Amino acid sequence: MAKESPVRSATTLVIDDEAAGQRIDNWLLRRLKGWPRSQIYRLLRSGQVRVNSGRRGPDYRLNLGDRVRLPPQAQPDSVASAPVPAALQHRLADAVIEECDDFLVLDKPAGMAVHGGSGVSFGVIETLRAMRPQARSLELAHRLDRDTSGCLLIAKRRSALKALHAQFRDNLVEKRYLALVMGRWQRGRDTVDLPLEVSNRAGGERHVRVGDAGKPATTSFRLVEDYGWASLLEVMPHSGRTHQIRVHAQAVGHPLAGDERYGDSDLNFDMQKLGLRRLFLHAHMLAFRHPASGEPCAVSAALPAELAGVLDRLGPVKRGPGRR
Repeated sequence: MAKESPVRSATTLVIDDEAAGQRIDNWLLRRLKGWPRSQIYRLLRSGQVRVNSGRRGPDYRLNLGDRVRLPPQAQPDSVASAPVPAALQHRLADAVIEECDDFLVLDKPAGMAVHGGSGVSFGVIETLRAMRPQARSLELAHRLDRDTSGCLLIAKRRSALKALHAQFRDNLVEKRYLALVMGRWQRGRDTVDLPLEVSNRAGGERHVRVGDAGKPATTSFRLVEDYGWASLLEVMPHSGRTHQIRVHAQAVGHPLAGDERYGDSDLNFDMQKLGLRRLFLHAHMLAFRHPASGEPCAVSAALPAELAGVLDRLGPVKRGPGRR
């Protein structure tokens, strides 16, 4: 094989069956291993990456036969991939709670992003790919916030990814979370239907608020345990907006415990005395149809020990006046 010339030129690639249907940002991240997501977006925004001679946004889904132009600097080996730390790999290896030929489900640790970018070198998907280099089609079927723990679904085949994406798009996937909110919940089984909009992206982070110009968002809440000045809820989001549970809970006067962005700083300080060092939000159940057989699947992840310990120290309060 001839040695590659140090002078690079633009490359045009034709999309095949394996790549068809992928978002172009995810496709580029797979090809340009080690590139930060922010740099991928910059290539797209500036028009340096083109599809069929035109500009495309990061959410564009590639079609069979599309011609994608990569600029000279954006070649698969143009940035060396740093090794994924062994500790991260061991952490995820222990987190697999369900797996078959088509998908796997992880109990994602809190504090770990689902993908790299915004100052994060390695997320769940990059780590999994490093652990399983032979698995060429590992892709996120959905996302969880970095600070949220619990069930995360990963597709292992392109066909499975398309089928799972269709279920999420058609609201056929049931997602249940456990959340500790501040104050005594007296709303019973309640559904919050408030539109959400991104108000700013200070420092590259999204901040979301309720606003008439926002996108529709619906969340159901159910009381699990009353702790007097805090309440454990089971939460079902019926749409997939950014920070939806956190903002809807805040909007009805019950911010999540440990939420540094939308929460109550004084009450968070009180929660820290009980050992809470993170956002109290855990994706404890996920139900969907098997992407190949169509059979119902349901997986669950137990409440992490650090969150269960906080509940033990709170102690249930079934009756009597609450703190607030």
